[in-house]
Amino acid sequence: MSNYIGNLAKNVFDFSLTAVGTICISPLLVYIAYRIKKEDPGPIFFAHERIGKNGKPFPCYKFRSMVTNSQEMLQQYLAENPAAKEEWEREFKLKDDPRVTPIGKVLRRTSLDELPQIFNVLRGEMSLVGPRPVIQEELDKYYGKTAKLYCTVKPGITGLWQVSGRSDTTYDERVAMDESYINNRSLLGDIVILWKTIGVVALKKGAY
Repeated sequence: MSNYIGNLAKNVFDFSLTAVGTICISPLLVYIAYRIKKEDPGPIFFAHERIGKNGKPFPCYKFRSMVTNSQEMLQQYLAENPAAKEEWEREFKLKDDPRVTPIGKVLRRTSLDELPQIFNVLRGEMSLVGPRPVIQEELDKYYGKTAKLYCTVKPGITGLWQVSGRSDTTYDERVAMDESYINNRSLLGDIVILWKTIGVVALKKGAY
């Protein structure tokens, strides 16, 4: 019963705070959408499949921060740059990604590209705080025995990884932090992580 009450409290907390927050930041959302369209005509949002609770895939939303032909550009860039290919296969991201637009660089540096994930929270697919939303390939390749544990909760917009170094950490450290969060999660802990996230975003620590 206590676990049920804890999950209910977390869901109510997530939905209430997100609903109020969405209203408050709506002017910012509109401005970002305008800038994205102005710099590179195409979709405002980018949805990439991630693995959620119970192993169920869902479209994880972000503001589009790359050019519209990003996939083709990525394949060509990796083929021409062995070091970048190695980085991509190791981290599933590039520190100096040529596909990122000027406004996209700002969004990524400030983590504002992740704001549309508030809609994932309102849809019940994500939490404000939780393990990082990952793709199936990452789950299979890096999580091992932790993969089953990962699928017991909703992934979060922020979490231990985001307040503990972000891209300055190794992948094994990120998995360990996800495991630690799930095993020790609490509403008070979520509030602490949300508070720390504000400072991390303001200082732009570990973002790229």
